[in-house]
This record gives sequence, C-alpha cells and structure tokens, in this order.
Amino acid sequence: MKKYLIIGGAGFIGSCLSKTLLDLGNNVIVIDGLPPKEPDLKIKYYQVNIKDSEKVQEVFEKEKPNMVYYLAGPINLRKPIDDPLFLKEMDFLTGIKITLDTCKNFNVEKLIFVSSGGAIYQDAKLVPTKEEYLAHPTTLYGLANLAIEKYILSYAKINRINAVIARLANVYGPAQWKSGFIPAMILKMLNRESPIINDTGRQTRDFIYINDAVLALVALEKKNKSEVYNIGGGKEISLNKVFSLINKLLGVKIKPTYQKLSNLETKRSFLDIKKIKKEFGWTPKTDIESGLLKTIAFMKHKT
Repeated sequence: MKKYLIIGGAGFIGSCLSKTLLDLGNNVIVIDGLPPKEPDLKIKYYQVNIKDSEKVQEVFEKEKPNMVYYLAGPINLRKPIDDPLFLKEMDFLTGIKITLDTCKNFNVEKLIFVSSGGAIYQDAKLVPTKEEYLAHPTTLYGLANLAIEKYILSYAKINRINAVIARLANVYGPAQWKSGFIPAMILKMLNRESPIINDTGRQTRDFIYINDAVLALVALEKKNKSEVYNIGGGKEISLNKVFSLINKLLGVKIKPTYQKLSNLETKRSFLDIKKIKKEFGWTPKTDIESGLLKTIAFMKHKT
C-alpha cells in the first residue's frame, strides 16, 4: 500500500484523483490552501499554503509520502498582463521549489506535475501537437506553466530524482468549476439562457473527460524516468459542435451569443497522445457525447 500526497487536492481534478487513488487501496493525503468542498473521511487534509516551507515540511515529516502529485499550478495567472494583481502571483516557482526540496530530503519516489497542454501549445503550427514541439506560449498562464516544467526537469536531472510532466488538454466532467467552458454552457442552457461563445465558435479544442484524465495520471507513476506526456481526449472538436451536442442532449433549441474578443483565441488545440498510449497502454475511454451526458446529469441534480 502506497501513500500519496496530492498538493492542490481540493480542486476539481485533485479531488477526483484523490478519490481514485483511495479506491485503488492507497493512503491519500491532501495539501491545499482551501478546504475540500466534499471532504472524504478516509482522506487526511491539511489546509496549508504551499509557499509555507515550514508547514509543508511538517506534513512530509509526519506523513512520509511515497509519491507526490503537484496540482497547485499558476491558475491565478489566467489574467491579462495589465491586471493590477498580476505581480502578486509572479512568485509561482516558490511552491514547486519548496516541494522539490522536500521531496529530495524525504526520498520521495516520484513527483508528477500537472501542467496545461492547451496553454503550453498555444497557437501551435503543428496539430495534433507532440511533446517535442517547440512551444512559444504568449499568455502568462502558459509561460508560467512552461517555466515550472523547465525548472522541475532541470532540478530532477541535477538532483537525480524522478519527475514527470503531465500536459492535460481541456478536462471536463461532474463537479467542475462553473467557469469551465462546458459546465458554464450547460448551466446557462439548463436555465434556458443563451450561452456565450467567444469568437466564431469554429475554433477547436481537445476535451477529455475527468475519469480518463485521472486514470492517465495514475498510469504515469509506473515508470521511473523524467519525461513529458500529453493527456488528451483523442478527438479535435469545435466549440460550435460541443454547443450543438449539448442542445441535442438537453432537448432544447437555444441559440448561442457570440462574443468578439480584442485578442483572438487559439484557432486549433489538439494534443498528440501516441506517446502515453505506447509507453503506458493508456487510452481515453469516454467519448464527448457520453461525457456530456454524465456532466449534464450531475448538473441537473445540483441545480
């Protein structure tokens, strides 16, 4: 039986990952700056700021985890560069450095960092996009994720520890934040309101259902080497097509509201997942229609 520490485990992906690892018969500990929305009595939670080195070390010393998943990425940098709060979030390397130092000191077997494939491969000229693609993100969020990735891999090489980068596509599913594209659209349409679609809606995305994403993260622990892996849904789909599917599944005829942006959105975003399929035998199981049905059922129950 292994002991897993999920940093950022109270969020959408982290909470699902925690419960999955628990169901597989493991011990699970969570560090998060916020309390869990629906705590599980079998999971031990620590409400700790990941930038508080002393408290983080106390958790490691007490729990002695075998594996660490780091999901406390630079989510707060999803804002324009002229946002007055943006400088406050620019110390995004502090938390990961503290975590890496502590992993090294306590001989943790592996650290897996959950990054963003969509943000890293922004406006990629090669679609589907492979891990080797020379990325040039222009958003703060994408740049911060790429900087964390580079730092982790450099640290791992110098200090001879195992670290894996998981570049996730657009994860969706039950219990997602309502600010996500799919849950926001479903919520609007359940209320018989017109959902907002940025730009023309012809831009494509790579959506992956939460259960598939989590099982990919679990699979990544099986080999001891520092690598980067894409995790996507295996299908490129336009935002207009997602909207049409939700319309059909809800049995309504609602028109969207198209919103022009000052900055054009990425036209195509689709991850090449051949590498993780070949090395780990993982493949996404949930098609977009099945995933939407499950998400709709959950949101109907909650609203």
